[in-house]
Amino acid sequence: MPQYDFMSDTTEDTTTRFTTFITPSLKRFDLAVTSTNRFYGKKLITDLQSGKTAIIGPDDLEEEGYLEHTFKLTEEEAGELAQFLYFVVGTVNFTD
Repeated sequence: MPQYDFMSDTTEDTTTRFTTFITPSLKRFDLAVTSTNRFYGKKLITDLQSGKTAIIGPDDLEEEGYLEHTFKLTEEEAGELAQFLYFVVGTVNFTD
């Protein structure tokens, strides 16, 4: 086995919410929303259809074009996803 130089290697219990919904424009989302003590209180959002994952907090939702680029969505689809994620992501609470 090759010698690895680990920067970090931890295990923790997490909570994952699996949710499926259809937006008003009829776009279906199948998401896994993972809550963890890492990532400064942000959530790990995985689009189960595309396999794309991003670490998202409220500040990321304010960044223009972020959801479109990250999840390869149209502007309308990203807007609808953002509405849901504002509810899910909430306020970031720092834990340390």
